[in-house]
Formats: sequence, structure tokens, C-alpha cells
Amino acid sequence: MTTAMSDERAESDDGVQPGGDHAPERDIAFDMARRSLWVFPAWVVVSGFIWGMGGALSSALGYVLVVGNLAAAAALMAWGARTSPVALMGVTLGGFIVRLAVLAGVVLAVSPLGFFEPVPIAITILASHLGLLVWEIRYVSLRLAAPGLDLSRPGKEQK
Repeated sequence: MTTAMSDERAESDDGVQPGGDHAPERDIAFDMARRSLWVFPAWVVVSGFIWGMGGALSSALGYVLVVGNLAAAAALMAWGARTSPVALMGVTLGGFIVRLAVLAGVVLAVSPLGFFEPVPIAITILASHLGLLVWEIRYVSLRLAAPGLDLSRPGKEQK
């Protein structure tokens, strides 16, 4: 592979590819985090009423873990997609296992702390992951494109 070809495949740190397009993985993860912002404060307040301050803090920690997990998945898949199909498959499967282990490790590390409440953090992690994924799947399937793929821009074909 020549230097010019490898330069064409390179991507800058801000996620912009040489053609001016953004990495759709990162756009989808950002879109999911943005969509969760209106539910998160309400859930923290509800958790605070039910489980006290520990429940609110545990729910907030669960939200941070979910958004971090989605961002890590997007970053790994964007890197794998730029690198090769084998790298993409490897980081998708291997990254999933590692990210689950990190989530479990963080929860186990904070479990002895006084504020930790297991039920609200479990509800937050499970409901947020599943809810955000279902919501994003419905949104993407309605538009037939990821949020980062704007088909109305000049130069893009529309069907």
C-alpha cells in the first residue's frame, strides 16, 4: 500500500474522514446519549425518592457507565472499521466482552461504598442500554440511515 493510499484511509482524531463525512458509529453513540438526557434527571429524582441519596447516586453512576460503554463501543468500532474487517469483528466481539467485564468490575468496586444501592444501578444499566438501543433502532429504521448520514446534502444520492 502506498503512502498516498494509507493517507486516504487515515482519519483524524475528531472523527472526520478525508471525504468530510463523520464516523456514523460516533454520531449514533452521541445521538443516544443526547436522547437519554431528558429521561436521566427524572430517573435520578425517582431513585432518590425511592432509595434515598444512595439510590440517586447509584442511578447517576449507572448512567455514566451506560454512556461510557456506548462511547467506548463507538470508538472501538470506528477504529476497527478504519483498520480492516477483521479488526472490526475483533473489536466488536472482544470489546463487548471487555466492556461487560469493566462494567461488572466498576459495580463490584463501588459495592462496598456506603452510598451504593444495587437495585437502582441495575435498573439504570439494564433499562438504559435496552431502552436506548431500541429507541435508536426505531429512529434509524424510520430514517433508513444513521443520524450521521445526512442524505439531503449535495452530492449524495437520494432514492
